Amino acid sequence: MPRRQTDLSTKFHAHFESSSTKVRQFQVHDSDVRAARRRHPELARRLRITVGFDRDGLDRALQTADFMLNSEPPRDSLRALAPKLKWIQTTGAGVDGLLPLDWLPDGVTLTNNSGAHAAKAQDSGAMGLLMLNARLPAIAHAQRAKQWLHEFSSPIAGKTALVLGFGDVGAAVGRGAQRLGLHVIAVTRSGKPIKGVESVPVARLARVIGRADFVVVATPLTPETRGLLDAEMLDRMRDGAGLMNIGRAAVVDYDALCARLASGRLSGAILDVFTPEPLPTDSPLWTAPNLMVLPHITCDDPRYIEYLLDFWFDNFGRWLGGRKLKNIVEPARGY
Repeated sequence: MPRRQTDLSTKFHAHFESSSTKVRQFQVHDSDVRAARRRHPELARRLRITVGFDRDGLDRALQTADFMLNSEPPRDSLRALAPKLKWIQTTGAGVDGLLPLDWLPDGVTLTNNSGAHAAKAQDSGAMGLLMLNARLPAIAHAQRAKQWLHEFSSPIAGKTALVLGFGDVGAAVGRGAQRLGLHVIAVTRSGKPIKGVESVPVARLARVIGRADFVVVATPLTPETRGLLDAEMLDRMRDGAGLMNIGRAAVVDYDALCARLASGRLSGAILDVFTPEPLPTDSPLWTAPNLMVLPHITCDDPRYIEYLLDFWFDNFGRWLGGRKLKNIVEPARGY
């Protein structure tokens, strides 16, 4: 690939767009950009950066923008709106809300923020596994009912965790599980060998899911993973097993899951992802037995935007040098 930084006087326009409906941790403000520019002064000299919210002024900015950071980019006639656009960066790791990518103009690269969640995911995955092993979802449910529940459990070491999806988040969960002494089964699209864990293709999920004491869902949502853990697959889980979902809600049939939690067939579940979000107040998930609801917090920390902007500047440096960008989303794969 030819190098691009032939004229060091050339400046490029980057527009960073956010939504006021998101929590502050997922918004890019002028103060965030100023701090990032101070951390990357050489790259910052090559940029004019504009910041916007709720599409106010977005059309005007796109007339000259070379790059856009936006998890909800306009899709209709994007090339006409942004004739110079070369690259879109999303705020989050998941891009299922943008699929299919038939709207993406030729010559525009889409990248996501995969990798931002790994450190926290390792902590949260270990926390969730320990909570499931200690039957805390059932104990918390009993507490709300003012019931004194003797729910005993054996040590977690030596048990088995199946991690569905072994990208940055899934691999981090796997590391946390191994530190607890668990045997880890990684379920991936290809099933190619992964050092230190047992790896199987998703086509064999039905054969191996019954071996797991705990199932952790960390896969992105694609047409292939939607509804993957349906009632039939949940019935293949071991009696008394626990489930944690930190991937996407639509991968799991929550109605079927709740029925198996209520019957005691499964011992507990921890859910961090829902459709829609925030979870509506009338959702039965709030009061489902043996279920803990987390408000989509397991993989994010307060410095999320700092990580995002550092990643973006690093990728911009790669773009200037003619190198391949990190985290390119492949349209055919969906992530």
